[in-house]
Amino acid sequence: MWQDWPPVKQFLGDNPAVTNISRSTIAKQRHTAQIAIIKGACRMNLDLLKRLCETPGVPGHEHRVRDLITSEIKGMFDAVTTDPMGSLLCRRDAKKKDAPRIMLLCHMDEIGFLVSHISKDGFLYLQPVGGFDPRNLFSRRVLVCTDQGDFKGVMNPGGKPIHISSAEDRKKVPEVTEFFVDLGMGKAACDKVKIGDFVVMDEPFIEMGNKVVSKALDNRIACWLGIEAIRALAKKGRGAEIHVAFTCQEEVGLRGARTAAYAIKPDIGLGIDVTLACDTPGIPEKDATTTQGAGFGLHVRDSSFIADKALVAQIEALAIRKKIPYQRTMLAAGGQDGAAAQQAAAGARAVGIVVGTRYIHTVTEMIDKGDLQAALDILVAYLSEF
Repeated sequence: MWQDWPPVKQFLGDNPAVTNISRSTIAKQRHTAQIAIIKGACRMNLDLLKRLCETPGVPGHEHRVRDLITSEIKGMFDAVTTDPMGSLLCRRDAKKKDAPRIMLLCHMDEIGFLVSHISKDGFLYLQPVGGFDPRNLFSRRVLVCTDQGDFKGVMNPGGKPIHISSAEDRKKVPEVTEFFVDLGMGKAACDKVKIGDFVVMDEPFIEMGNKVVSKALDNRIACWLGIEAIRALAKKGRGAEIHVAFTCQEEVGLRGARTAAYAIKPDIGLGIDVTLACDTPGIPEKDATTTQGAGFGLHVRDSSFIADKALVAQIEALAIRKKIPYQRTMLAAGGQDGAAAQQAAAGARAVGIVVGTRYIHTVTEMIDKGDLQAALDILVAYLSEF
């Protein structure tokens, strides 16, 4: 409902008598807010987001992403370490003792595959690391990452092509494990690729108007936000000890976040991630989760956690005060790293800051630049409060 859009709520305030507002007034307010967001988006460091998205890194093989982040954050933190699982743990000290410990959890891994078998003819068979819909895997270009270099390949399922297949054949949706990769080099692939080498989708990062489309926006968005939020803070926010954890293996069960949160023992955990934006044809409105262009998502529940009510209210009030557009989000299934912070050691207060993303877990994940800017703005505003 238009009345529920955050700037509208702010305009209405708490006065129930203020109800007779014209739609044109509301439209003008929304337009003004969107223009402000777009202007902010124009100043975004999208080159960094592009480099993050195009760097391959699946669960357990995040080292290239970690190296890129390490080079980007030089001088921004007081301590940077890599834990035994491969998560990059970055600490920004507070000016005083006994300051609250705030943890931003930003997972580095993208969904992908590991090579599980190499046929005598050089075809590669795979096991997924992360959730794929096999309907999105037909005839995809991939990158096979090995110790001898990266090799381009094409992915297809075993079976007959359309010209010689029956109607029954064409009805079948193959399992993910039925797909193979052809490197175009025949038996020579046997000497170049090993079991356990990793495979990612090979698609470029592109801008489409006020949208960004790429593979791996889940969750290089969070890596970008973790870096850019600290950069924007500059000397502010020194009343809290801020930890930005660039975690590993989220897509296979929040594994890196669990060990990182256990080590850090935060008081407050902010799970930074994408969420569904199903504001597209064929999906009932009640299942949309988020609407692109309406601001960042304030994530209050999924199957892994329930957000701290007071923390939700605090961030919501801050967004209204700072005129940062937002929307509350909830998922019946799925999880994110904020749950690991919430449940580590003696527990922590936690909430999710998310960006609505269309076509999640495909090679054409899409975000709205304004929503990304809103997520950055709320993180900077919240951390600046300390």
